[in-house]
Amino acid sequence: MKRAIILCSLLAVAACAPIPPPPPPAPPEPVAAAPVGARVFTVFFEWNRSSVGRGATAILQQAAAVYRAGGVVRVQVTGHTDTSGAVRYNQKLSERRARQVADALVAMGVPPQTIVFGGVGENDLAVPTPDSVREPRNRRVTITE
Repeated sequence: MKRAIILCSLLAVAACAPIPPPPPPAPPEPVAAAPVGARVFTVFFEWNRSSVGRGATAILQQAAAVYRAGGVVRVQVTGHTDTSGAVRYNQKLSERRARQVADALVAMGVPPQTIVFGGVGENDLAVPTPDSVREPRNRRVTITE
């Protein structure tokens, strides 16, 4: 009987003990940093647009000129969005932006086989914001040479 009371008391105490919180989620996959000495050019976009604006032409010409000057083996073009809009839509928008920039670089003399492009959507924000925030500095394409 005494053992039963002790066992019940231990079970009651154990039932009242706080449940430890779950482990924190795994950190997101790191975005590869630009190699040391690499040149990075940034083209910004209007909200919900993927067309390259007139203001971006000078930046694209600079990036193409660096490639044509030699020494660059690969050109990485990465599209980004802000957090306004659905995640899936933003992923596609970032990919369209990257393709537009890659096409513009090809038109300026950068061989297509040297360009690797893709989008990261809302990931890797230049300016961290909560969801649904229109932040112009996050709507960009980076060109790394």
